[in-house]
Amino acid sequence: MAFNKRSLGAVAFLAMLAMPVPDATAHDESKYSDWSGQWRRPRGLATQWDQDKKAGLAQEAPLKPEYLEKLKWSMADQAAGGQGLDNRYTCITNGMPRIMGVIQPIEFVILPHITYIHFEAFMPRRIYTDGRDFPKDAEPSFAGYSIGKWSDTDGDGRFDTLDVETRNFKGPRTVEFTGIPLHEDNQTIVKETISLDKSNPDIMHNIITIIDNAFTRPWTVDKRYRRDRNVMWFEDNCTENNHHVVIGKENYFVNHEGYLMPARKNQAPPDLRFFKDAPK
Repeated sequence: MAFNKRSLGAVAFLAMLAMPVPDATAHDESKYSDWSGQWRRPRGLATQWDQDKKAGLAQEAPLKPEYLEKLKWSMADQAAGGQGLDNRYTCITNGMPRIMGVIQPIEFVILPHITYIHFEAFMPRRIYTDGRDFPKDAEPSFAGYSIGKWSDTDGDGRFDTLDVETRNFKGPRTVEFTGIPLHEDNQTIVKETISLDKSNPDIMHNIITIIDNAFTRPWTVDKRYRRDRNVMWFEDNCTENNHHVVIGKENYFVNHEGYLMPARKNQAPPDLRFFKDAPK
């Protein structure tokens, strides 16, 4: 069957439609500072909240008296072999703001309307940068709901600073592993200003302010992360090789032989009323 000129023109038009067309809205990475790579907390530091101070009471968190007493109890319980207010041993997520203590490395993925922070141990954080407001009916979460805004602070034509506000939490959550508490009402507001160090692009600053009803005033610290360009990722599942066992309200420990043992001195055994007497 011969094609006439009209048929050939139609085929050419369809072929043109099938060709990929550059997306005018495609993401232009050159508009943003280079946050690529893997980011870790500075070498030699634990996961204390204020990196310039030791953990616990030395943090000088601006706690109201009743919450200061909770911290003291938590630390005393941990010293005696318990877990205090730190629920991480049950594999519950750390939640905000504690996840930004960067227990394991993190990665930033910057897109036009959202920035992701990927963790090895937790769900990704989503920071919406499309100009939206906080939703009225979002389900509360441990990570909260984050909205952000990029800015070019030095006028070089590239976005270099991300300001973030996070709300809409559920709990329980603590600020660090010693059990620095947050209020049970979960009305926490976390504000962050994230940018690279002006003199060293492999250092990132995250100026974090926590506003919480357990505090007498807002608490601001400068969290610092270092870039590792030799990226290696590992799978981290909290439930894997977790030797903590919670029975009732007590935490026990499973040793290397698989036997249940006390987690603290003089701890009573669990209630075994529904089991026959164990063999001697």
